[in-house]
Amino acid sequence: MGTTYGSRARAAAYLAAGAVLFTIMMPQIAVSTTPVASPPVSTALPTEAFASLPFVEKVQLSPDGAHMAGLFAIEGKQMIAIVPVLGDRTKAIRFSVPDLMDVSSIRWVGNDNILVSVVALAPVQGDNWYLSRLIAVNRSTGKTTQLLWEMGGQHASDVLWVPSDGSTKILVAAQNSIYGNDPDFWPGVYSVDVTTGRKSLVEKSRHFVSSWGADPQGRVRIGIGYNDQTTKSNLLFRSISEKALRTIDTAKLSEDEELTVPFYFVPDSDHGYVLKSNAEGRAIIAEINLTNGKDVRTVFDKANVDDVILDWQTSELLGVRTNVREAPIHWFDPVLRSHQADLQNASPGSNVEIVSFSSDRSKLLVRFSTPDNPGLLYYLDAPSGSLSKLASLNSQIEGKRLSRARYVQYKARDGLNIEAILTVPRGRADKNLPFIVLPHGGPWAHDTLTYDYWAQFLAERGYAVLQPNFRGSTGYGEAFEKAGEGQMGLAMQDDVTDGVLWAVEEGIADPKRLCIVGASYGGYAAMWGIAKDPDLYRCAISISGVSNVRRDVNDFGGSTHARLFKGQWQRMAADFDAISPFNAVERIKAPLLLIHGKKDVRVDHNQSTRMHAAMNRAGKTVEMVSIPLADHYFTREADRLTLLNAMENFLAKHNPAD
Repeated sequence: MGTTYGSRARAAAYLAAGAVLFTIMMPQIAVSTTPVASPPVSTALPTEAFASLPFVEKVQLSPDGAHMAGLFAIEGKQMIAIVPVLGDRTKAIRFSVPDLMDVSSIRWVGNDNILVSVVALAPVQGDNWYLSRLIAVNRSTGKTTQLLWEMGGQHASDVLWVPSDGSTKILVAAQNSIYGNDPDFWPGVYSVDVTTGRKSLVEKSRHFVSSWGADPQGRVRIGIGYNDQTTKSNLLFRSISEKALRTIDTAKLSEDEELTVPFYFVPDSDHGYVLKSNAEGRAIIAEINLTNGKDVRTVFDKANVDDVILDWQTSELLGVRTNVREAPIHWFDPVLRSHQADLQNASPGSNVEIVSFSSDRSKLLVRFSTPDNPGLLYYLDAPSGSLSKLASLNSQIEGKRLSRARYVQYKARDGLNIEAILTVPRGRADKNLPFIVLPHGGPWAHDTLTYDYWAQFLAERGYAVLQPNFRGSTGYGEAFEKAGEGQMGLAMQDDVTDGVLWAVEEGIADPKRLCIVGASYGGYAAMWGIAKDPDLYRCAISISGVSNVRRDVNDFGGSTHARLFKGQWQRMAADFDAISPFNAVERIKAPLLLIHGKKDVRVDHNQSTRMHAAMNRAGKTVEMVSIPLADHYFTREADRLTLLNAMENFLAKHNPAD
């Protein structure tokens, strides 16, 4: 575990591989607002190249580094597969994602089994409920085992602990009833054998305790209580020397109070690591004594912590993701820190991401990419110093350099600084271009300077593309995120509009050729954009978008936090009806294209069909493309091709490029 491989031989191997990577990936454009013309190109890539599924997503390396599991692109669709990293892959285990389900995560249990967490949207008692379950797959036999599917509750997929010694019993929290007055409505903790599905109760359900946490030794140490009627939450803690749980913290979540919940327990102690805000409002990591709540030490405070990186086998804190653009990952683990530095030095023009690693950190899956190329997946065997190419993430694009992207900044009308990503079609100077603004989904998310197949496809068709991180986006600190409260459809939308106006003022965008495109929340923003600013855009495309905000917010059926979640959405807007595109159809002038998959379990397909009907009743120009087998993320190649072709044809008709 603690061995490093910092030899000259390894460094030489990295640099040799880096020379090859450098010629393939090309240097990343410097972060700047200075206009730069992209290099000329002779022919445009076909739509099929952008519709091509990535080689793999959600990929995880086995603890011994010999196999990888993930969502692999196989025969035009994503399949769950377990394959050898090197050597003969004809014996790969693979099976389809269950119908009407999304895969939330994939993780290993030892070297022979994987856990697949799935979520589905299903009708229950007249409402749409999100349901979650687990599937175990054995690498040697291919046997699939449904874990806790016999449970009668809504959720049965909260994995608390996975053994690191090769054994097969895990800890899972699961509900066994959908009725709030039944004690089994609240989750209990079960020991579940992933090879047989047999379970035994470890921790009984407790009234109002909605989630549990375990330490690295597999002992249940915390329970999080929550009452949705009062939105009050409390933290129950079991010390190392006691059997009973006791309350150590309380918070009223609807009033922005937060529990101090440990994400890691220091072995054989009553100390834990927590995320907390310092005096400057920056998220830091601190070690606290859980018995009295007092700080023990500051673990990390050099930058705002966006997320923590834990070892899935041991729960050890390995690193953090921060908002430091030059080096967003800060590794605590010395081996991973050394690998990151060596790999980055080998390919200085690339985004280098350590995707997954073996338990001893000696074998890694590494992705090299740039904003203008989807990238390459490599396998590093550190002891031998070998760096082997496994695949191009997009085999049709390979090493081709596409359109350049860069960060830009502009001021919103109230003076708030907004950052965005601008992609300019290759071979064109950024002057008087047909223009598309592409707001992200979420809205609690943000776009980064990485490869985006929609932005690159649109740029390939001749459009400049702006992806604004409007107020309320994550990644810019707590104050920026909170600036979105109460501003959905108002200042959040104005930030998108102000990005378009900035591009026009800068001479980048042709004011007569503007269009707004988005998916999910971005689809809402596209529809609301042509309602709120009806004379600005020539057209809009909503993909899996929300047209009726009130109806979408009501889709929290069965959740133990339904009142809280609805309240959080209600804080985003004082009046859902007043900011819903469905209720503003009469104000719309621009043509609208609606695209939605019938197997979307994230946003109801009816959000688009109802908008389509309302537009038709009002005599507006509208088109609807309903894709029978598409999910929210368009994980089938045929569906992506249908999506991109529909976008291209609609834009050619209503906002043609040069």
